Amino acid sequence: MSGPEPAHDPLADALTAARLFALDPHGLGGLWLRGAGPVRDALVDQLKAGLPDNMPLRRMPATIDDGRLLGALNISASLGAGRAVLQKGLLAEADGGVVIAPMAERLPEAIAGRIGQVLDWHAVQVERDGVAGTMQAAIGLVLLDDGCGEEERPPSALTERVAFHCDLTGIASLDFPQVRRKTAIGPAQVAEPDADALRALAGTATALGVGSARALLFAVRAARASAALDARKTVEEEDIIVAARLVLAPRATRIPAVDAPEQAEQETPREPQESEAHDQDAGEDLPSLEDMVLAAAAASVPPDILNRIGDGVQRGASRGGGAGKRRKSQLRGRPLAARPGMPGGGSRLALIDTLRAAAPWQTLRREEEGENAPRRIRIRRPDLRIRRFEERSGTVTIFAVDASGSSALARLAEAKGAIELMLAQAYVKRAQVALIAFRGEGAELLLPPTRSLTRARRALAELPGGGGTPLAAGLDMAGALGALVETRGRTPFLVTLTDGKANVGRDGKPGRKQAREDSEAAAKRIAVTGMAGVVVDISPRAQPEATELAAALRMDYLPLPRADAAALHGAVDALQDRAVPA
Repeated sequence: MSGPEPAHDPLADALTAARLFALDPHGLGGLWLRGAGPVRDALVDQLKAGLPDNMPLRRMPATIDDGRLLGALNISASLGAGRAVLQKGLLAEADGGVVIAPMAERLPEAIAGRIGQVLDWHAVQVERDGVAGTMQAAIGLVLLDDGCGEEERPPSALTERVAFHCDLTGIASLDFPQVRRKTAIGPAQVAEPDADALRALAGTATALGVGSARALLFAVRAARASAALDARKTVEEEDIIVAARLVLAPRATRIPAVDAPEQAEQETPREPQESEAHDQDAGEDLPSLEDMVLAAAAASVPPDILNRIGDGVQRGASRGGGAGKRRKSQLRGRPLAARPGMPGGGSRLALIDTLRAAAPWQTLRREEEGENAPRRIRIRRPDLRIRRFEERSGTVTIFAVDASGSSALARLAEAKGAIELMLAQAYVKRAQVALIAFRGEGAELLLPPTRSLTRARRALAELPGGGGTPLAAGLDMAGALGALVETRGRTPFLVTLTDGKANVGRDGKPGRKQAREDSEAAAKRIAVTGMAGVVVDISPRAQPEATELAAALRMDYLPLPRADAAALHGAVDALQDRAVPA
C-alpha cells in the first residue's frame, strides 16, 4: 500500500461533490444530501453559486401532482384558442437546469418513478387530458433528505440515478475548506480515462460490492469532471481516487479486503537478497493504481454503512415507519389524480380537472348549437371529475401474551415494557396498542386499543398470571379485536408471545390434542384475514410448536429467549415497518 490514507472529511467531500455536480449536472444525474440543517443550506448555496447564471433552477413542491410535474392541458389557453394546448410541467420548465426536491424521503414511489424516467430519457412524454406531446427535460436533481433513521430514505428509483450520496448528519462545522475555485474547460474537453484507470474503477466497484453499471458510469464521468475542475484535459490518478471516494464508496455493500500496512511492519525484518533488491529497484513492489484507489475508497466508506454491512442489514426506501395501509379517502390526505364521476355522497367536484376535460370540446359543442349560440363554457356529464385523496391509516399493535405457567410474570413484564415504549412514540406514529392475556380457561382483554400512556400504566399495574395455556381462546380474541380494528379504519398488527404449547381447548377443558387442533384452527382463521404480525418465542430454547404456530398464522417467527422490553420493542417495530403493506 502507499501509506496511511488521509482522514475522511465528509464536509470537504460534500463540497467537492457539489462542485463536480455543478460542472456536469445532467451527466452526473444529481446529488443526494442527507441531514437537514445549516450545513446543508450552506452547501446548497455553494452549489447555486457554482451553476451558470442563466441555468434554470426549480424547487419542486413535496406534494406535486402529475399535471404540475409532467405537464397538462392549459385550460385558459385551450378555451381561448379553441383547441387543446399543452402546458409545460415543472420538469420541462427546468430543461437544461437543476431541480431541487425538498423532503425527498416522502416522495411517493409513483412520482419518483416518473422523475427517474425523465432522468434516463432527458425528455417528458405527456399523454393525458386529450393532449399528447414530448418535451425536452435534461435536468440534474438535488435530493434534500430530512429522514431520520434507516427507514426514512428517498425512493431507490432516485438514489440509484444520482451520482453523489452525501451524509451531512454528523457535520457540526460550517468551515468549508478552500478548494479549487474555477475551471477553464468543460468535462467534454477531457479525454476518456485509459484502460488502467477504467480497470481500477471496475476493480474497486467489485471489491466494494457495487453491482450497478450506472454507478461505474457515474464514476467515469466524475473522474472527467474532476480533471476539468482542475483545467486538465487528461484524467490522472487523483481524479480516479476522487471518483471512487465520492461515487463508489457510499454505495458499498461489503467491506473490501485491503492489505494492512501495519501487518507488514510487524513481520520480522530480514536482510534483502540481491535479487529482491534488484526487483525493488525496478519498482515491482509499488502498489498498483487499483490498490491505491481501493484503499482510498475503503477509507471513505461512512461509519454507518460499515455498521450496516457488519449487521448484514441492507434496507430499502422508507414507507414511513409505524404507518398503516394506504387507503383512498374523499376528504383528506395526499391528493391523487381526479377520476370521472358524479359529485355527491361525499365526493367533491374537481373543478380544474373538469374544465380540463371540457376544454378540448368547446369549439365542436359551440358549432352544434349554431352561430348565434352564447359564448359560455359547455360542460357535459362525461366531463365531470371528482377529487380523490390517499391517506395512511393508523396502526394498532395487539399484544397477545401467554400468561400461563411459571414464566408468565416475566413475559407480561416484557410485554408491559414494550407497550410503554411504543406508547411513548404513539403521537409520532399515530399508533395504538392493546394487550390480551390468555391463561387458565380463557383470554382477557387487559388493555383495549389506546394511545394513552397513563391509561396503559393504570391497566397494567397488576397483571394476572399462572394456570393452563388456552392458546385458541387468545387467538380467537386477537382475531376478533383485529377485525374490529379494521372496521374502524386502522391496521392491526398482532404480536403473539408464547412457546406455542397449548394445553387448554377452546371450551376451557384441558387436553393437549384438542387444544392443539383448536389453536391451529384459530390461527388459520386469522391467516385468512391477511393480518400481519409476528410470533415471539421467548422460551429458553426455540420450540417447534411456536414455529408451527407462526406458519399457520402466516406470520414471522422470532425467537427471543433472553429479550428485554427494549429488545422486544425494537424487534416488533422493525418487523411492523416491513410487514405492513405499503
